[in-house]
Amino acid sequence: MDVSYHLLLVFLLAGLCSFEQWSVNAFVRGPIPGKPQNVSKNDTGVKKAVQTATYTFNNQSNDAYFFKSSSIDDAQKQIVKGIMYLLKVEISRTVCQKRESDVDLAKCAFQPHGLLQQTFLCNFEVWAIPWKNIMKTTFSLCLPSKKH
Repeated sequence: MDVSYHLLLVFLLAGLCSFEQWSVNAFVRGPIPGKPQNVSKNDTGVKKAVQTATYTFNNQSNDAYFFKSSSIDDAQKQIVKGIMYLLKVEISRTVCQKRESDVDLAKCAFQPHGLLQQTFLCNFEVWAIPWKNIMKTTFSLCLPSKKH
């Protein structure tokens, strides 16, 4: 084989190597499936996911009072056979008791400063399949907050 063929092969390989260093974002527009993307804390889906996660927390808790979201610290969504919401949420104890019937959490005030006041910092994963009207909490880890 002659030298020009080898030089052509070297230049071709060098070009391919530099091509691999380009960002995928140069070719793809919009969210990349499977990669978590930041999403607004005011997004309708995020708010529904927070409600779902809080409902799950309240059902699993032995506390006499309901908790509700006091702040959404971080929200991401990931496209995976639906939408996985990855949330960092603060939930706080309300004045509404679980023994009450037909409680509307939106109308429940938070516990005033004192012995009954309690806040948890939670990591939630909530999986939504909007076309099937399904939303469920798949992961929940809540630890007591140290801020008071």
